[in-house]
Order: sequence, then structure tokens, then C-alpha cells
Amino acid sequence: MLTFVDSVREAVSGIKDGSTVMIGGFGNAGQPFELIDALLDCGAKDLTVVNNNAGQGDQGLALLIKEGRVKKMICSFPRQSDSWHFDAKYKAGEIELELVPQGNLAERIRAAGAGIGGFFTPPGTAPCWPRARKPGSSTAAARCLRPLSTQMWR
Repeated sequence: MLTFVDSVREAVSGIKDGSTVMIGGFGNAGQPFELIDALLDCGAKDLTVVNNNAGQGDQGLALLIKEGRVKKMICSFPRQSDSWHFDAKYKAGEIELELVPQGNLAERIRAAGAGIGGFFTPPGTAPCWPRARKPGSSTAAARCLRPLSTQMWR
């Protein structure tokens, strides 16, 4: 159902404590800063946030984290040079992290948008770096040098 609202405050009014929200943007580029500010004003806490990263600097998503509103981050790239608010909260055990490879994160978002129930990628199908092959050998015969960490699947 498509609903039109007159203000950003109205747009976030249905977000309650414990909600899961997906925030757009790649770093600070594309983040909906006005909506995030309205979310701060509405007072919702214990949020699970889905985003590409875990905030930058002192604005947007980073400010939500700084203010202690985020309980869990689901992202593919949590750390960068100016993600100090996430770093501090994570080191203090005040925020949970679900690290998801970027392609899997995109697929989970796509599946949710399509109304498809939960899906997962089992550890046995994790991508890997192929070893150098002998000339004439098939790609299918290439073996993994090292599989990606299974830590991300837990």
C-alpha cells in the first residue's frame, strides 16, 4: 500500500523500539539525513539497522549509533577510518554486528523486497579464490586456495 505523508516526522512515526530499518547510502553518500534526524527525534531505540556500512563521522547513521539507538548492525563493511562511534560501541559490547558479504546482503534485501522468506548461503558454498591452474585444465577442476571465513555464517 502506498501512503503519502506531509513530513519526515510522519514518515518515521511508525518506527518503534526494536524495529528493523534499512537505511540507504554508501558511506555518507545517499544517506537520508533528514529521515535519520527525524528518527532520532522520535526516540526509537534498540533498532536493528541494515546498511552497507556502520556510519561515518558524526552524522546520519553514525549519530544514531553514537546516541545508543542501534542495538544491531547488519552490514558488509563496518569499519573505516572515521567509523569511531561504531568501533567504540562494538569494543564496549554495546552493539551487535552481523557481518554479511556484500553480494549476500544485496540478495537478502532483494529477497525481502520480493516477499521471499528467509534464505541462507551454507558455508560449503562460500566463494573462494581459485588456485592457479595448469594449462588445459578446466575451470571446474580449479580448487580453492582458501575458502572465505566461516565466521561470517554464524
